[in-house]
Amino acid sequence: MTARRIWVPAGWPRAGVGAVLGIALAALLGHLVPANAGLPWIMAPVGASAVLVFAVPASPLAQPWSVVGGNLLSVSIGMAVGWLCAQAGLGAPLAVSFAVGAAIAAMALARCTHPPGGAAAILGALAGFAPDAHLPGPLAPLALNVVGVVGVGWIYNTMTGHPWPHRATAPPQPAPARTVTYDRADLDAVLADWDEVLDVEADDLDALFRAVERRVLRRWEDDLK
Repeated sequence: MTARRIWVPAGWPRAGVGAVLGIALAALLGHLVPANAGLPWIMAPVGASAVLVFAVPASPLAQPWSVVGGNLLSVSIGMAVGWLCAQAGLGAPLAVSFAVGAAIAAMALARCTHPPGGAAAILGALAGFAPDAHLPGPLAPLALNVVGVVGVGWIYNTMTGHPWPHRATAPPQPAPARTVTYDRADLDAVLADWDEVLDVEADDLDALFRAVERRVLRRWEDDLK
């Protein structure tokens, strides 16, 4: 059973409506954090996450695991680095530097690279220097915010014709009866039909496809020798 699609204007209006809904739920969930915890109910990195989730839902950087893992792993690493630096008497500038570097490495290893994770790492590192820092710190409100954005992203993107998580569907491969090439207009038409904002320029896609064509042609020529 497929989800029923609702009509929403394409492009930035669709992304804007989704962001409104996603941040609204994120903010509501953030208020579940006790007021006496001294933490904000909305965390800045989730705003950047919303841009990716609703504006470029096909990007590898905007997939659910990237949003969840990138934010929560990074803020946790930031908190640990911040606490260790504070105990060692190192300054906050060093802490945030180490935190972002470590977060980038961890996200790459965990396959959840997400640019807002850098901001989450800084947030965690600074929290580690707070006089009354204690667990779970900013991890709790950020986790609730992320749940809100991811939940709305999954429902809203799917219902507006952008299934999320994104899965590219390749057409069946025809038998290689002859060399087939394309015009740039063909690429532009396919991109328009897909109605997805890809995290790559059309010129770069064109250069990639031309290189693949040349490689396939060389392979066919070698096979005929």
